[in-house]
Amino acid sequence: MLSRTAGDLYWMARYLERAENLARMLDVSYSLSLMPQDGSGNGLDELAMPLLITGTLDDYLKRHGRLNADRMLHFFALDAENPASLYNCLASARSNAHAVRGRITADIWENINATWLEMLVIADKGLPHYGISRFCEWVKDRSHLFRGATIGTVLRSDAYSFIRIGTFLERADNTLRLLDARYKLMGEREDPDDRSARAYYQWSALLRALSSFEAFAELYRGSPRARKVAELLLLRSELPRSLSSCLEELQGILASLPGDNGRPAKRLAAELDARVRYTVIDEVFEHGLHDWITESIEQLQELGDAIHSAYLEVA
Repeated sequence: MLSRTAGDLYWMARYLERAENLARMLDVSYSLSLMPQDGSGNGLDELAMPLLITGTLDDYLKRHGRLNADRMLHFFALDAENPASLYNCLASARSNAHAVRGRITADIWENINATWLEMLVIADKGLPHYGISRFCEWVKDRSHLFRGATIGTVLRSDAYSFIRIGTFLERADNTLRLLDARYKLMGEREDPDDRSARAYYQWSALLRALSSFEAFAELYRGSPRARKVAELLLLRSELPRSLSSCLEELQGILASLPGDNGRPAKRLAAELDARVRYTVIDEVFEHGLHDWITESIEQLQELGDAIHSAYLEVA
C-alpha cells in the first residue's frame, strides 16, 4: 500500500476516534460542572478541564480573555478557528476519507460525509439550540456507526489494519490523559481509598465517560476508588478502552503487517504490551500513578513516531 494512502486511512480513523473521545471528555466535564463545586461553585474550572487536557486553554484565553461557560463550550466543540475542536476533527476525518474514497466502502464514506453535513447544520444553529449532552451523544453515535461500518464491511487487508492502528493508538492516549486529569484533579496526595461523595462522583463520571461503569460494577465490589479505577483502565485487557486492550490490539495488528521495514515499530509495540501485561497495580502506585501515566504517554508517542517512519512517510 502507498504510504500516502496508509496515512490517510490512519488519520481518518484517528480523527474520528479523537472526536468521540473529545465528546466523552466534554460530556463528563459539563455534567460535573452542574454539580455543587468546591470554592466558588460555578463549575468553570471543571469546564476548563477539556481545554487543559488538550493544551488549548492558552489559545482560548488569548482570544477570549476570561473563562466563560458558553464561550468555552463553543471553542471546544464548534469553533472552526480552533484546530483541536470537535468541528475540526470531523472536518479532517472527512478530508482524509475523501482522499481515499476508492479504498473505503460506500458505507464508511456515506457515514463520514453525512456526519460532516450534520455537523455543519449544528454549527450553524449553535450548541444552545442543540444541547451539550445531546451533541456529545450524537458525536459518539456517529463514531459507533463508523466503527460498525468498518468492522462489518471492510476487506481484511492492509487498509483495515491501518484504520485499526489509528483507532487504538488514539484511544490508548485518550484513556491515559483522562485518567491522569481526574487523578490530578482529586489531588495526588489524597487517600486513594477516599470514600467521600466527591470521590465517588468524580470516579463514576470518569468510568461513564469511558463506557466502563458497568464493567467496573461487574469486576469489582464497592464504590469506585482510585486504585480500582486505575487498574481497570490501565491493566485489565477485558475492557475495550483500557490501555492493556489497546496495546494488545496494536501489537497483534503490527505483527501481522508484512515486510521488515516496520521492525522497530513492531518491537516497541511488543515491549509496551509486555510492560503492561506483566505489571500489577501496586507497582504502578509505588512508581507514582501520574509519573507512570506520563511515561506511558511518551512511549505511545514514540510508537506513533515509529509507525509513521515505517509506514506513513512519503518517499
